[in-house]
Amino acid sequence: MAAELARTVLAAVVALLLWGAQSPVLAEDRIITAVTQAADADAFTVAFDVIGKPEARVLHLRNPERIAVDFEDTLSAAALDAPPDNPLVSASRHGLVAADRYRFIFTLKGAASAELDRAATTTGETLSLTIRPATYGKVAAAPSFRPARAPETTDAGPDVPAAVPQGRVLKVVLDAGHGGVDKGAVSKSGTQEKEINLAMALALRDALQARGDVEVTLTRDDDTFIPLEERAAIGRRERADLFISIHADSIRYADLRGATVYTLSETASDELSREIAASENAADRFAGEEWQRDEPTVFDILLDLTRRETVSFSEHFASSLVKDLRREDIRLINRPKRSAGFKVLTAPDVPSVLVELGFLSNREDEKLLTDAAWRKDTAAAIARAVMDFFGEKVAEPRKPG
Repeated sequence: MAAELARTVLAAVVALLLWGAQSPVLAEDRIITAVTQAADADAFTVAFDVIGKPEARVLHLRNPERIAVDFEDTLSAAALDAPPDNPLVSASRHGLVAADRYRFIFTLKGAASAELDRAATTTGETLSLTIRPATYGKVAAAPSFRPARAPETTDAGPDVPAAVPQGRVLKVVLDAGHGGVDKGAVSKSGTQEKEINLAMALALRDALQARGDVEVTLTRDDDTFIPLEERAAIGRRERADLFISIHADSIRYADLRGATVYTLSETASDELSREIAASENAADRFAGEEWQRDEPTVFDILLDLTRRETVSFSEHFASSLVKDLRREDIRLINRPKRSAGFKVLTAPDVPSVLVELGFLSNREDEKLLTDAAWRKDTAAAIARAVMDFFGEKVAEPRKPG
């Protein structure tokens, strides 16, 4: 225990030194000094003693089911013991998941809900996390990047969570690939990928906003070139819960058709994925020198911790999206969930996927990609998949009149 505490404190001190070079005030003012876990028959509680007054939020993650607490602009110098024997939590861990975010994760034994309260102290605050058994089934354990709240009655009947928890909306960034001088793929008939991508991004924005309290940001809403690094940065600035990059590529196999969902991986899952990633990453050939420096920073040492949860979440969403698209009869290629080194997916703390809607090198796909009715139906299917994955009971869009 002493060795573990020493390692934890040492890691915190190193992180504080690295961080303090850029943000000394925040590093001094927001430090978790103690974490106390307790349990009884009805609840599992965690008390975080903090110097300063941090921003914090509760997250629901799945596969496995977990409750997480994110502290913004905060670091920890506290040891985290194994949880006491209890019926709700099986394990706990913590670490930096971004340069400005520290996370505690509690692995659940079953469906649960969580609340986070705070009380002032002489040096800052004590934040109290309370985890209780869910009383409304599997929906409570679905992933959510929003604070949990008690179940309430909706149009679907009692004990079903409302579509959007009060005071928190789902933030989605939609990235229409290519644009401006970068046309992307061009079909034999002259259809330009950049136009297909923008049309789908606009349709998906409308479909998401029609389904509930969703805040949608577009990386571009016109024919503008934006470097890949900036597209990913937009997702970070917006603190997005999900980043979806939209594409419609071309490939040398003219008979290949159907949609694909990609996640980030240093090693491509297959040769096709490697070729697609190389094609998409080539967009930065249009970027100026200021976008191509790619200089290392002092936070590179934290990269593995930064990406661990984000990559896991992205993988689970990609799998869920593929399953939902198949159920909606959206044509998919063989093995539609793949991975490769897409630069646009590299935001370390924003779950991100790249959706290839189809191939402009295939005539049947091109007909669909340029069809407004198909685009509307596909956007609606993706919107349903997004909302279902985030564990919401989503009402159908209201019809005029």
